[in-house]
Amino acid sequence: MRARMGLLAAPLLLLSLAACGNEAQPASQQEQAPEQAAVKVAQTDLGPILVDQAGRTLYAFTKDENKSSACDADCIAVWPALTSTSKVESGDGVDSNLLSATEQTQAVYGKWPLYYYVGDAVAGDLNGQGVDEKWFAVAPDGKLVKKES
Repeated sequence: MRARMGLLAAPLLLLSLAACGNEAQPASQQEQAPEQAAVKVAQTDLGPILVDQAGRTLYAFTKDENKSSACDADCIAVWPALTSTSKVESGDGVDSNLLSATEQTQAVYGKWPLYYYVGDAVAGDLNGQGVDEKWFAVAPDGKLVKKES
């Protein structure tokens, strides 16, 4: 009987630990891989730019080349990638011919892998714009927006 109780308790303990571990992660990391991500265009102080389905600004890193991310683990901690477990949907204003994904499921627009900035607290924030002169919002034509908001 004692062995059976241990067998029943183990899965419950694992579920509890997994749930606690998820709560400890920053929101940006918890939301990195939605089952269905979408990219759309929003009008901002920078002009029209790419945002995700919730209106959060998407950025590109000037060191990325050939649709491949140059963002290492320290970089990803500050600039989480827009990823999806299925095909990223194109929303209003997005050229679906420019939207693709890497083998690691990161969304790519034109030649630019797409990222969030942890300093953006809510939809519409543009705090990552121009950071280190390497991070910029992306326009619907796939070019970087290099002006200030």
